[in-house]
Amino acid sequence: MSSANAQLKIPDGAPVEEEIIQRAKRSYERLPILEVILERFALAVGPALKHYIGAICEARIDNIEYMPVGEALEGTPSPALISVVDTLDWDGAFALVVDPSLLISTLEITFGGRTSGRSKWTPRSFTAIEKKIGSDITRLMLDELAETFEKLTVVDFTVSHVETNAQAMVLAPPNTGCVKVRLHVTMDDRDGYFYLVMPFNALSTIRSLLVQPFHGGSLGGDKSWRKNMTDAIVETDVLVSANLHEARVSLQDVLNWTPGKVLDLGISTDQEVTLTCSGHEMYRAQSGKKRNGRLALKITDQLKDEEEMTNVLPD
Repeated sequence: MSSANAQLKIPDGAPVEEEIIQRAKRSYERLPILEVILERFALAVGPALKHYIGAICEARIDNIEYMPVGEALEGTPSPALISVVDTLDWDGAFALVVDPSLLISTLEITFGGRTSGRSKWTPRSFTAIEKKIGSDITRLMLDELAETFEKLTVVDFTVSHVETNAQAMVLAPPNTGCVKVRLHVTMDDRDGYFYLVMPFNALSTIRSLLVQPFHGGSLGGDKSWRKNMTDAIVETDVLVSANLHEARVSLQDVLNWTPGKVLDLGISTDQEVTLTCSGHEMYRAQSGKKRNGRLALKITDQLKDEEEMTNVLPD
């Protein structure tokens, strides 16, 4: 997922010595602890967005790359809502980029547009409501990022200003190394991306902490990290399905079905239901009716032991 070497374009026929020199210039030291922080940040973004838009959300890191700032900004979508972020204890700013795809998806779900097809983005100036949604998303993400960093060091992120053209902005000298992160966010049947571009000079005050290898456990001596992360994960919404029966039927029979057709499932009325979570069979249950007439299920058997139960998070 992470890469500490930027892609190089060495002219054909260039001396071997020149290639070695150029590769040395573009090779960057990885920051293992920062990568751990970013992975945990991604875990926290989904539940936070869910509370904001009222839909099940999930975020995951698509890519972590180490490259020059100039190259990172050139490869960033434009136009986009780009927040330049400062914190008093760091030596520079970094950028949080909200891609239009994420902005439009959030806007449509927030204002009830999920019943129609996804709108196609055409480059233009952002409207006032789009800027407001983008500002809310950015603040939400920065709060989650700050909370994740607190396991290592206390930070307070402030948006200095917002730009829309990544190629025209100056975040740091173009040849300064940086960490570029692309995160993919899914929400119902919509999705989108956002990016972090973090120059090394901005991270210099905590670099000694970030270059340390991570062997699991807690960050910054915080022994409660695993419990806190578990508590956050178990609050995540997951899809649970109740499967009464599966049968193989010929395609011809299916094509001959018409409204009013009675289908013989070949099962008894006391047939048990299988409950699945994220594709994993979890429980057996008995179906019945509550006093209000609604269908209900009563758990009769657990299909996984306690250790296996923790391995059912969505991929």
